[in-house]
Amino acid sequence: MNAEILAVGSELLLGQITNTNARFISSQLSELGINVFYHTVVGDNTKRLEQAIEVAETRADLIIFSGGLGPTKDDLTKETIARHLGVSLESDDVALTYIEQFFAKRGRPMTENNRKQALILAGSEVLANHHGMAPGMIFTKNDRTYILLPGPPKELEPMFQFEAKPKLAAMLNDGGIIASHVMRFYGIGEAELEVRVQDILDAQTNPTVAPLASDGEVTLRVTAKAATEQEAQQLIATKVAEIQALVGDYQYGVDDDSLASKTVEMLLDNQLTIAAAESLTAGLFQSELAEIPGVGNALIGGVVTYAADAKIKQLGISKELIDTHGVVSSECAAAMASAVREKFATNIGIGLTGEAGPTAHDHQPVGTVWIGIAINDEEPLTYLLHLSGMRNTNRLRAVKFTCHYLMQLLEERGYTKRY
Repeated sequence: MNAEILAVGSELLLGQITNTNARFISSQLSELGINVFYHTVVGDNTKRLEQAIEVAETRADLIIFSGGLGPTKDDLTKETIARHLGVSLESDDVALTYIEQFFAKRGRPMTENNRKQALILAGSEVLANHHGMAPGMIFTKNDRTYILLPGPPKELEPMFQFEAKPKLAAMLNDGGIIASHVMRFYGIGEAELEVRVQDILDAQTNPTVAPLASDGEVTLRVTAKAATEQEAQQLIATKVAEIQALVGDYQYGVDDDSLASKTVEMLLDNQLTIAAAESLTAGLFQSELAEIPGVGNALIGGVVTYAADAKIKQLGISKELIDTHGVVSSECAAAMASAVREKFATNIGIGLTGEAGPTAHDHQPVGTVWIGIAINDEEPLTYLLHLSGMRNTNRLRAVKFTCHYLMQLLEERGYTKRY
């Protein structure tokens, strides 16, 4: 099956929002073994949308639409597709009831145009929207499948993953199972990882192994097809073991894990507390950890000490140390880590300092980062990074490397880590 993803919305063409939906859908389709050869974006214009549909039909068996299912006049996806396919639109009772209840609970009047969101293509299979109002749908005609999804990612992503994807898998596999497992790596580049597992990539059949790089991380998606879930998982487990034998030292998690979530998980599992003193990251390390539920039992506090004076006044770092070594130095990072650990009486202290860019200060090149980690009463350890990229990219990578190094240190000291 070959697919085309067709995003509808003039705001995409104007650059007002980014088409993250296409990236998400493509990644999900790759797990099913569906080829995506084209991404198309078209504005809120009936004629141009119909032309885009006609072109897509010449080169795809599956056309997935995102956007244009809302209540306003420029939401024209359903109407255009219905006219193009020669089918009528009908109201879905379940969706309409949900919309009516939504407004009733909030004590707001429901305008007539909101009823438009409950319209579906006659004869289509409805995809429930548990995070918004407009339902999605799957419609098949002349051996071609059309899937309509809402535009907001918070609605589209769960709808596709839990409603549309299982139906596509059943269509493809005649009732069989397609299972997928994502291995997440850090501290190794995409090129090096691919070289190390090249023999596996060259010999892949079932399961398939697909590498993907994003934001300094590398993932391998292992996908298996089988008659049963148990058989598929066994195929995956065998292939995962082969990969881990080659690059397992760099694996930090699986599936939806993140470096921050695994760091928090490790802290909680081992009843460890942490505090951070941040300069170039300006609180980003603490913010990333704070997104993880339950972190309050591990993250005790922290300080943002951007200026040299703040490091002296808030952390008690000596002026002599800064005058001698500078704020972007191993000595300063170590002092920050130790000082913040003592200040908040935690097991772990983190010190982050460096040059995020775009201009250099303190006679250090842009991208220079020092990470300090103090664990209990041990002498703090420091790590030097030379990052290249935009300012905020460097800040985020500094945070990720901090999580990576911290988990390595804790594991080396015998603290438990889940995979």
